[in-house]
Amino acid sequence: MSKILVHLTHGPEDPTRAALAFLVAKSAVDEGHSVSLFLAGDAVQLLRDAVLDNLAGLGTGKLREHYDVIVAGGGKFYLSGMSSKARGLTDADLNGKLAEFAMPNVLVRLSLEHDRMFTY
Repeated sequence: MSKILVHLTHGPEDPTRAALAFLVAKSAVDEGHSVSLFLAGDAVQLLRDAVLDNLAGLGTGKLREHYDVIVAGGGKFYLSGMSSKARGLTDADLNGKLAEFAMPNVLVRLSLEHDRMFTY
């Protein structure tokens, strides 16, 4: 199977696009692919529990449901360290999540290591 990278820069301000990116990642997991997501800009806020639990896109589903399938399937989340700091995300926001803060060089490395990359 393939390694899929989803790069998302839209957050709660665009719930349909945010949920769509998670839906595509979930679909890749469902098909047996290895999935990583790199969240940057406003997208880093999507891993806040309140957002995960309440965001739903128009026709693209509930964020929490997609997230749970991605995690259960071994999906890995990377959050831009600079975007996270600018938006007040801390280690406490990532507590218990398969996620880590990362710098832009990690996005570059991930893009080269994966077979396909989707950007939202």
